[in-house]
Amino acid sequence: MPEPKKKKPISSHRWILSYLMQEKAIFLPSLAALFFTAILSLAFPYFLKELIGNPTDALREGVAPAQVLEKSNRIVIMLVGVLLVQSIIAFFRVQGFIRSGEAALNRLRRDVFSHLLKLPVAFYQEQRSGALSNRVSADLGVVRDTLLNAVPQAVRHTVILIGGLVFIFVASWKLSLIMLGSVPIVVLAIAFFGRKVRGFSRAAQDSLAEAGTVIEETTQSIVDVKAFGNEEFEARRYDRALDSFFHVTLRGARHRAAFLSFIIFALFGTIAFVTWYGSRMYANGEINWTNFAAFILFSIFVGASLGSFPEIISQFQQTAGATDRLREILDCPTERTVGSEDIILHGSLGFKNVSFRYPSREDVLVLDDIAFHVAPGQRVALVGPSGAGKSTVFSLILGFHSPESGHIVFDEIDASQIGLACLRSQMAIVPQEVLLFGGSILENIEYGKPGASRKDITRAAEMANAHEFICKLPEGYETLVGPRGTKLSGGQRQRIAIARAILANPRILLLDEATSALDSESERLVNEALDRLMAGRTSLVIAHRLSTVRHADHILVFNHGKIVESGTHETLLARDGTYKLLVETQLM
Repeated sequence: MPEPKKKKPISSHRWILSYLMQEKAIFLPSLAALFFTAILSLAFPYFLKELIGNPTDALREGVAPAQVLEKSNRIVIMLVGVLLVQSIIAFFRVQGFIRSGEAALNRLRRDVFSHLLKLPVAFYQEQRSGALSNRVSADLGVVRDTLLNAVPQAVRHTVILIGGLVFIFVASWKLSLIMLGSVPIVVLAIAFFGRKVRGFSRAAQDSLAEAGTVIEETTQSIVDVKAFGNEEFEARRYDRALDSFFHVTLRGARHRAAFLSFIIFALFGTIAFVTWYGSRMYANGEINWTNFAAFILFSIFVGASLGSFPEIISQFQQTAGATDRLREILDCPTERTVGSEDIILHGSLGFKNVSFRYPSREDVLVLDDIAFHVAPGQRVALVGPSGAGKSTVFSLILGFHSPESGHIVFDEIDASQIGLACLRSQMAIVPQEVLLFGGSILENIEYGKPGASRKDITRAAEMANAHEFICKLPEGYETLVGPRGTKLSGGQRQRIAIARAILANPRILLLDEATSALDSESERLVNEALDRLMAGRTSLVIAHRLSTVRHADHILVFNHGKIVESGTHETLLARDGTYKLLVETQLM
């Protein structure tokens, strides 16, 4: 049976238009108003033609000057009336276009951000976060300029161009045909240069995103930058990124400049030639002064509209490049969305012959036929040298990745049958290196359970041994923690992370031991908080210190992606194996 044909993807411009059409209640009336005001714009050269041409022709025909003056007055009054109507409609039209354009852009922003949130962790492991955020913001900026400026201008100049051509045909079909002889050349030039501009636009956006990434990475790691005295190194790195952007934009500018120069020469050269030819026709009596004046005036309007199209088309080509990149993000497959969302976990979990390798390192088997079971409420320690696969186990439990083979089960239910949102809502993790959000302490604790009451947040902070130090701060719970929590000490950050986990009230707790880099007093306070947090919950702890291992109900010893030993502290210590060696080196 033949494969069904793939549906051809819509063009970038139609894709953007689809967002505008979602605001059609505002966009379409604004578009109609734009058409109407563009048509009214043609009234200006029409009435101007009457003011210039009629007195000359009328006086030639012997009409009394008083009648000519009276007619001129009527023409001026009508012109002012048309301009007034046009101005009033334009006032509402501009507001409508801005409102519909910004609404469409906000809808696009939401779609992009919502999709980014649904992308798997593997996607972010292949991306530089600074480059991704700068790329999205730069591309959306280009789209914004198009929606608010290029689209209205394109519609307006198209109407003026078509209307102007109609009027010049009425004035003189012979001169019009001579003028239109240049149009095919202009169209071919637009097609040729447009593709070039689109390519350079995309390359420029990539280079600009790279420069933005340097700023973001440098400012986030400013302590390390200054500690190693690498200010000049980072400045040079930024210079290289800017130089790359500058050279790409220069190459694009040359093509745009050549395009514009060609249009100016071809367009206005044609108008000059046609005007010269028309003057010969007027001298020979083949056209009267009114029609000749009308032809010149409307030709100027047509030329101005046609001359604006290179910039408009260039903007559309830039937008096509930007939307291509946005659509690449939106086309990336999201995390799985199947699975039940109403399963209540009791805390049991197990790995059944699980093997795994990262997509970016397919030649390395990170986990090799791992099998273990954790009973509800049990405290299990994962120990082993760096790179043994302990953190990968956490990633698989959280559903960041799927096993290459084998199964992960929760209460004997395969993880693939449980919705990720349902699964993660019943787990919490306290990492070794806590990165807080840049808001207040209250907001960072509340992140464990959005919408929690102040009373619940305070109780969680008390259980995490964080309430006392929070109350000593000048602004208490409203204290801003700074970027990534840099205004707080390591111990304070850990206790806020524990308070967040307590507030979440998880069934399963994952701890990448939080005390390895703390002083003794901070370690004591954090350990007290962790004991309260783990009470009655299934807890898996990546252990770096012997004190944590001793209190575990069961220990899994990892090495080279395998569980090489398992048991209690006493039974494992009695063997002459990997665990004993780790203990002798204090598990470090």
